[in-house]
Amino acid sequence: MSVETWSYIFIGISFAGYLYIGYMNRVKTTTGFYVAGRGIPAIANGAATAADWMSAASFISMAGLIAFMGYDGTVYLMGWTGGYVLLALFLAPYLRKYGKYTVPDFVGDRYYSQTARLVAAICAIFVSFTYVAGQMRGVGIVFSRFLGLPVWGGVFVGVGIVGFFAVLGGMKGITWTQVAQYSVLIVAYLIPAWTLSAKLTGIPVPQLGLTFSDFVPKLNQLHIDFGLPSYINSNRNMIDVLAITFALMVGTAGLPHVIIRFYTVPSVRDARYSSGWALFFIALLYTTAPALAVFAKFNLINTLHNLPTSDLESREDLAWARSWGASGLLKLNDINGDGVFQMTAAKDTNEVVIDRDIIVLSTPEVAGLGGPIVGLVAAGGLAAALSTAAGLLLVISSSLSHDIYFRLINPEATEAQRLLAGRIIILGAVVVAGYFGINPPGFVAEVVAFAFGLAAASFFPVIIMGIFDKRANDKGAIAGMIVGIVFTAFMIMMQRSTKLFGTAEPLIGPFLGIGAQGIGTIGMLLHFVVAIAVSRMTEPPPQEIQDMVESVRIPRGAGESAFH
Repeated sequence: MSVETWSYIFIGISFAGYLYIGYMNRVKTTTGFYVAGRGIPAIANGAATAADWMSAASFISMAGLIAFMGYDGTVYLMGWTGGYVLLALFLAPYLRKYGKYTVPDFVGDRYYSQTARLVAAICAIFVSFTYVAGQMRGVGIVFSRFLGLPVWGGVFVGVGIVGFFAVLGGMKGITWTQVAQYSVLIVAYLIPAWTLSAKLTGIPVPQLGLTFSDFVPKLNQLHIDFGLPSYINSNRNMIDVLAITFALMVGTAGLPHVIIRFYTVPSVRDARYSSGWALFFIALLYTTAPALAVFAKFNLINTLHNLPTSDLESREDLAWARSWGASGLLKLNDINGDGVFQMTAAKDTNEVVIDRDIIVLSTPEVAGLGGPIVGLVAAGGLAAALSTAAGLLLVISSSLSHDIYFRLINPEATEAQRLLAGRIIILGAVVVAGYFGINPPGFVAEVVAFAFGLAAASFFPVIIMGIFDKRANDKGAIAGMIVGIVFTAFMIMMQRSTKLFGTAEPLIGPFLGIGAQGIGTIGMLLHFVVAIAVSRMTEPPPQEIQDMVESVRIPRGAGESAFH
């Protein structure tokens, strides 16, 4: 059978499973819709958290970033993994002890302010829509290649699937669907990596194959031969590297769709255990990504560089190149007419242009691993994108329906009205998410990095101070969130104006040597400075709020929630 047929089979089976799980876990209460009834076991929540967090950026773009950026690509690896450790140790247990529904819920109650709740809800919506754009692009890429649909058509199908189980099951349906999606994506990621490692190095464990082979020096030499930057040395200034790493780290700890996962378990103890399980599940993919990146790019270069143009149309084993070329994500153009495709560093003479988002998805075909594995990887890429998209859509829904509609506009709303509002808003959010998926402001991991920067500047400081600083008050929280997210969003838009607004040059260059992907670090620092200064210059929080903050940090009640 053809690659497309196998893709249809695996994607069809997985989609049918997601729809069935979503239908079987439909809910009739707001507690089930927003926090899955607080009844998810720790290990299941760990798998769901891993799927929620390891988005299309992890599955599709992580290896692509490392493959193309080399040493510099590891900033994403360090930032995202380090951030999850930060979240698991310093935020998750304490937030679960508060026992709220959403991050804006926590902010509104901790800072005893409806205005703070509103600002937090707006930040959550803004961050989530930025993030979901990357996921929808990932969906479009998979569909455009493996099912022959245009990107917009693939996005349309993807948001339809997500909308179904998110509307019916809310957080409960999303959680159990994400458990299934993690199973699909991790198997789809590991099998090609193991197979390719065994084929190229004779060692089936990718981590060991990379460590005990000479593929990194070989790939670095190819870079030098083509006039590309060194693969094993940093080509960024150190300030930018540190800023990106830190923005990704604290952004991870401030992502509302990940934080909300710790509200779904029965107790604080389960929140800690689910953090541990999530780290284990995440590590399976993240320790594999560097090896897959090196092996895949080496294989891709060896296949395409100096390839006779006549072979492209005649060789059956290059059918994948023709298909990726038709999708527009691989461009082969014999510019000088010498009958051979050649890779160079110069854009005007480079005859092989590879989109970094195809590294993982194309690997099974390039390595000749067979149609079933190709189809499995396609299903895995969709699982990664859809799992995160579902969590983000729920954050958008809960921010609008619970934090704004119920808490601010109609506090007398019945259970049925609140549930209906949540479902209607998810449908609207799906439509907007689809638009951003068709018109994203960058490649998958880049868009996701912007979302992490916005989360770092808006949520991380206000949550940290809410847990560990009794003196932080409502005015400080409001001022800090506004300054942090406005500054970060403005700098990203100005530095990315060539893509967003079509300008010839960026309207603003790097700020203190820091680019758009790391600017969230500056936004976070500004948030801390403003919030602390304003809090100290105004009246302290009420005594009951200070007592609540103190009690949440006391290591007791691990088996139950202190605040419901």
